[in-house]
Amino acid sequence: MKVLRTPDTAFADIQGFLFPPHYLEIADPEDGTPLRIHYVDEGPRAASPILLMHGEPTWSYLYRNFIPPLVAKGHRVVAPDLIGFGKSDKPASRDDYSYERHVAWMSDWLTQLDLRNITLFCQDWGGLIGLRLVAAFPDRFARLVISNTYLPVGESIGPGFDAWRAFSQATPEFKTGRIVDGGCARDLTSAEIAAYNAPYPDESYQSGARQFPLLVPITPEHASVAENKTAWTVLEAFTKPVLTCFGDQDRVLGHLDAEVQRRIPGAKGQPHRRINASHFCQEDCADELVMLIDAFTRV
Repeated sequence: MKVLRTPDTAFADIQGFLFPPHYLEIADPEDGTPLRIHYVDEGPRAASPILLMHGEPTWSYLYRNFIPPLVAKGHRVVAPDLIGFGKSDKPASRDDYSYERHVAWMSDWLTQLDLRNITLFCQDWGGLIGLRLVAAFPDRFARLVISNTYLPVGESIGPGFDAWRAFSQATPEFKTGRIVDGGCARDLTSAEIAAYNAPYPDESYQSGARQFPLLVPITPEHASVAENKTAWTVLEAFTKPVLTCFGDQDRVLGHLDAEVQRRIPGAKGQPHRRINASHFCQEDCADELVMLIDAFTRV
């Protein structure tokens, strides 16, 4: 497996993301290739961790406005970059990316760090992977905060996703910053757009971002349908607290909160929220989400 690593210089001018980097090396389960995962780890190590998982095509920069206020409230905050994104390593071939490989990579990372009593906040692919981690290691998770994501098992999740999937493959240039900007209710600044472009010096670094939309199991023929069905059997028995807070302007995944609430027992009776945000609710409503997460950790 050929692996690319974005030079540190690409991140030198990013504003508002001054957290010291942490790195952990894993081995690919199929061919043993070493892969380096970057993550932010702030706050007291003795505190129960809040795990912030990003999706497509963002990176841990998405949580820059979550980390300091949550740390100030006494939390340990951990925010990884998925393989192929941010400061983490990037396999060069699209064929090297699969849903199951992503789950295996992040499972290795999670168990090596030995995180326990976790509060998970997940959005987009952070949920497709994060909820699989919950299903694989339910005893490690204390509660879940789920935002604009779902775990499909071979069925359509709506025309909004179909349109995004088609665009992601047809667009001649994958302009990450502009894509994120288009998924926000507010307008990102030029500096914020540049920060989302930073992990990708050129198209060769974008194989993961290009491939991710094709990996979502929205037809019975997709890979990972059986694995996601197995995960749902665990999630449908998960009775620890589960809160949904979906951006109500999201035309891709914003309609799926009711399904999450219906299927996971721990969601029953919780103060679920719909917030004035689009798909990347972290950019639109950081302060509101920080307050929700902090309050939910005290449930």
